[in-house]
Amino acid sequence: MTAQQETRPTAAAKPVRWAADAVAAVRERERVPLDYSEQSLWRVDRMIDEIRREGAPYAAVESVLRGFGAYAGEVIVRRTGGEWWATGGEHWVRTPGGRLWDPIDEARRCHGGHGSLRLLCRDATAAG
Repeated sequence: MTAQQETRPTAAAKPVRWAADAVAAVRERERVPLDYSEQSLWRVDRMIDEIRREGAPYAAVESVLRGFGAYAGEVIVRRTGGEWWATGGEHWVRTPGGRLWDPIDEARRCHGGHGSLRLLCRDATAAG
């Protein structure tokens, strides 16, 4: 077993926690259940769009976006059987086909008006 293989399970620890925190926060504040389904990413995209329209600066919503991105990553992991990978403080999802996906960055792109977690998930699950 290589050192990289040994550390893979720990790569998931932070994103899984960020995703769970996002689910809890949305359930508490918005009364919206997030169930780790692909359909729930419609709601997440809309919530990010609302944050962007309110004009919140990135620094004020950075942790929220990280949580939403991690949530989308968990949807991909659960749907495809992928796994979290981490290096240099960045986290990606590797799907069984070997592709790397960056849902946390996609959440940042959504905040900028140029991304969609739902579409990222659709592409990742189609690519496998």
